[in-house]
Amino acid sequence: MSTRAGVRHAPSDVRADARERPTARLPLVVYVLALGTFLMGTTEFVVAGLLPEMAGDLQVSVAQAGLLITVFAVGMIIGAPLMAMLTLRLPRRLTLVLALAVFAVGHVIVALGSSFALLLAARFLTALATGAFWAVANVVAARIAGPAASSRALGVVGSGAMLANVAGVPLGAFAGQVASWRGPFWALAVLGTAAMGLIARYVPPDAPAQQTVSIRSELSALRSGRLWLALAACATTTGGVLSTYTYISPLLTDRAGVAAGLVPLVLVGFGVGALAGSLAGGRLGDLRPHTTTLGAAATTTVLLLALCLLSGVTAPTVVLVALLGLFGLGANPVLISLAVRFAGQAPTLGSALTVSAFNFGTAAGSWIAGRALDSPLGTTGPAMVGTMVAALTLIPTTIIALAQRRRSASAGRGGCPQHQKHPK
Repeated sequence: MSTRAGVRHAPSDVRADARERPTARLPLVVYVLALGTFLMGTTEFVVAGLLPEMAGDLQVSVAQAGLLITVFAVGMIIGAPLMAMLTLRLPRRLTLVLALAVFAVGHVIVALGSSFALLLAARFLTALATGAFWAVANVVAARIAGPAASSRALGVVGSGAMLANVAGVPLGAFAGQVASWRGPFWALAVLGTAAMGLIARYVPPDAPAQQTVSIRSELSALRSGRLWLALAACATTTGGVLSTYTYISPLLTDRAGVAAGLVPLVLVGFGVGALAGSLAGGRLGDLRPHTTTLGAAATTTVLLLALCLLSGVTAPTVVLVALLGLFGLGANPVLISLAVRFAGQAPTLGSALTVSAFNFGTAAGSWIAGRALDSPLGTTGPAMVGTMVAALTLIPTTIIALAQRRRSASAGRGGCPQHQKHPK
């Protein structure tokens, strides 16, 4: 009890309420925001399943077509904090609606465009909107759910992106191969427009105090050492998992002996595991945030190491890939919640920086893993890289947990003599 109270710095009546609230139903708006992240996650990865068709139609190589994925990642890294600052004085509901409007326009441009350069520009524009939506959606969900259920709410919002890997991306790739690669982009434009109406209806307006913000107060969050530790954990946990996942197909086919036609089913297993992990991690994170982050990091490292050692055997490899989805990304909602908390009076910037950190970790980890794939390590190289990167997550998460323990112990020693057990 004392540990959890120290983590939350809440009065006893609030702590009692916190023990009860995780069982309560989350507000409907949290699921509406999850619909938005489902669209964002689908557009980020659907291109991977359409590269050959897009390359042929646009008369570029498949490698060049892959730049449509790279430029999106770069747009997310730059766009999330940039757009968070540019839209700082706008009401959050308006920011979400505008982000979806730009999202829809970007997809219409891609669906109609015939110039590869134009498509690159449209993908970058869409990434800026995606970064803005994701950052603000996290803050809105955490605020509406309250401190006792913020991680669970963020887990639901994040599960939209995980569901995209299970349903949105495979369906989009299938539709693009059967009909035209432009079809999924038309569908995403229509769905983005429909989501604008849902956001406008269900997201509540900002409180007056939340509109009186300044760039200076937002930038003050950058002085928080704990924020940077949380961002480092965001980068390494995602970098470790997705550097391996990016190159999982050659590992499955060339080393584990999985038939090429069965690889999508294995990837669906990863997606289902990631969806369940996001929901479970968010729920556990409200009760034991530091235990959740440390446990997920340690388990992920062990799973990746086991994947390196057992990848020559089919059944264990398939199981390990599903478990990697379950544990590898399960701590993400907790890390976002911690970053938003550590950012103090700048929650939007804190949330935006987590988006950048996740994408930076993915981009850097995937680049290193690609080099490892071409090295003598071969198909196990990316998993080895992932193991080392995931293990690094234990450093910032351990420091955060120890610092919180010291703060809790200090507060307890300082408060008891003065009968201040319940700080405000």
